[in-house]
Amino acid sequence: MLIHAGYTLTFDCNAPTPVIAMLNLHPSRLADLRSPYETFIGAATDREDYRDAFGNICTRLMLPTGTTTLSCDFVIEDSGKPDPQYPADQKPIEALPAEVLTYLLGSRYCDTDRLTTEAWRLFGGTAPGAPRVHAIVDFVHQHITYGYCYARATRTAYEAYEERVGVCRDFAHLAVTLCRCMNIPARYCSGYLGDIGVPPVDVAMDFHAWFEVYLGNSWHAYDARHRIPRTGRILMAVGRDAADTALTTAFGWAQLIRFDVHTVERSQPPPRIVSHRAPFLPHDGILELVV
Repeated sequence: MLIHAGYTLTFDCNAPTPVIAMLNLHPSRLADLRSPYETFIGAATDREDYRDAFGNICTRLMLPTGTTTLSCDFVIEDSGKPDPQYPADQKPIEALPAEVLTYLLGSRYCDTDRLTTEAWRLFGGTAPGAPRVHAIVDFVHQHITYGYCYARATRTAYEAYEERVGVCRDFAHLAVTLCRCMNIPARYCSGYLGDIGVPPVDVAMDFHAWFEVYLGNSWHAYDARHRIPRTGRILMAVGRDAADTALTTAFGWAQLIRFDVHTVERSQPPPRIVSHRAPFLPHDGILELVV
């Protein structure tokens, strides 16, 4: 299956502003590209790509005063199959690879210290491994009410647990945190997920957040927001939580005034792109930090 995807983001800056963008494909998906992948950046200067500590491809930019548009459009090949579900075992901590141990620890939005007791109360009686992850996904899916109106960039996993509302990043943060509390390495993921194989939703497309757990000897994708396996995930970045995968981090004043994302099967007609424009902007797979 071929997927046509991309984005258009426009920023308005009142002075030259350094920005870190994490809008590239994850290195694990580059071999699946079936068209050139190039980011078009109007008027930006001093562009530099680099790999961060989690292996993501990041881009340093200097946005000039005024408006600048970042855009990308590409075609990628996908298996066309839903997320595979493996009956994988949970390794004891002493047998885990050293590089996954960081995904057992608390982080900015995954406050394990506040949820460990509750996690063991809820899931201590479940079978370790995949059955326990499924139980966590089911719980988070039922526990949180989804809605753009509930978006808040500072909400932690514990606050999502207490408030019982949020967007996809809150579902991912709570599931990641509960998994870590149960000694299952879990990492936050950002990327594209279109309405492929499911009834289309009549809202503007957005980037999406899900999570992966380390079971057996590999990472496996799960999605507490949607609960069921989905088709067509396109990974962009992984990290401990949303702070590590922010789509844009601006070191100054940079207002996002246009936000378009499209993800559709190539065999279908071109997507109808619906724009989010200020003052209402999406906060469902995106974290924009302005320092």
